[in-house]
Amino acid sequence: MAENSKLTLECLAIGSLPHINLEKAMELVKKDFNKIPFWPQLTKISKNEDMIFQFLENMPSFFIDENTGKSYLETESDKFFADMEQFFEDYETILSNCHSVQNHAIKLLNKYAVSNINSSAFPEFIKIVKDTKPAYAKGQIVGPFTLATTLVDKTGKCAFYDETLREIIVKTLTLKALWQIQEIKCASPETTPIIFIDEPSISQLGTSAYITISNDEVKNMIKEISDIIKSNGAMSAIHCCGKCDWKVPIDAGVDIINLDAYAFAQNLSLFSKDLKIYLEHGRKIAWGIVPTLHPEILEKTDLSNMIAVFEKAIKYLTKKGIDEKIIIDNSLVTPSCGAGSLSENLAHKAMDLTKQLSDSLKERYKI
Repeated sequence: MAENSKLTLECLAIGSLPHINLEKAMELVKKDFNKIPFWPQLTKISKNEDMIFQFLENMPSFFIDENTGKSYLETESDKFFADMEQFFEDYETILSNCHSVQNHAIKLLNKYAVSNINSSAFPEFIKIVKDTKPAYAKGQIVGPFTLATTLVDKTGKCAFYDETLREIIVKTLTLKALWQIQEIKCASPETTPIIFIDEPSISQLGTSAYITISNDEVKNMIKEISDIIKSNGAMSAIHCCGKCDWKVPIDAGVDIINLDAYAFAQNLSLFSKDLKIYLEHGRKIAWGIVPTLHPEILEKTDLSNMIAVFEKAIKYLTKKGIDEKIIIDNSLVTPSCGAGSLSENLAHKAMDLTKQLSDSLKERYKI
């Protein structure tokens, strides 16, 4: 990946906001994240904006029971087989034409859009991108492992253990990412999309719940999506807000890894050997410094505390022999996770602190 020096110590947001008013949510985006705008998930406006449900539109096998309202995966009906055949045909057509302006391929990709019903913020986000022409703009999808271990079939069997469903999930999420890239590029051709893969469940790899699942299986799912994101003019990123084996996303080749650095910075340093090579290749760490998962701490914290947390996180890596300059040059700052569970006032504080931290660190390190 080419060096992206414009990203050094910039701030990004992660996922959700708690707002019930779209306009207020987007004003916060414009105020604190004008360099890298994002589209927030606003579950208090609509439950359809939940990070799992949001990306299921037009995924073959996904059905909602009209009587109970419960969702499930169905792999035995005639409709599933017809849908699956069409889906794979669409996928191949889209991927073979995504580097050229083909009206048919664009129309097919729009079929797999994240519709306004599932994201009230996305159209407003695209307006911001069109109006301000930022160097970068952030989108997101739920991670394939998280989705595949959340969805079940009618018998309660986890989708991950069905090879066909697993392939459908990976390809559906790939199309959701490609659609966002297309929309950002149409709004501002010079803007580089950054597509986050939100993978909270990879923190559970190796536990008794997923003892039969290998790291390589998960790495390959992430890599398939990441490679296609990168080959279409965007950057790929992964977010996990728990302890995890960071070798999985590093080996998958994502451009940015994002962690809850407030709680788990020391855990990241366990992978210092891999991280050193990762950073030397110009890839990035997005440090989740602002503690959105700890409202009682967030309420009392201030900028000086956040700077101290950042510096402590950096020291974990310098003590392992990684040069401070290469860490700083390839660092961004974020909240530790989405802010959707906070009050609006605390969410505003978290976003403001993230922006203030970015500005302060850029001044401190003369960026």
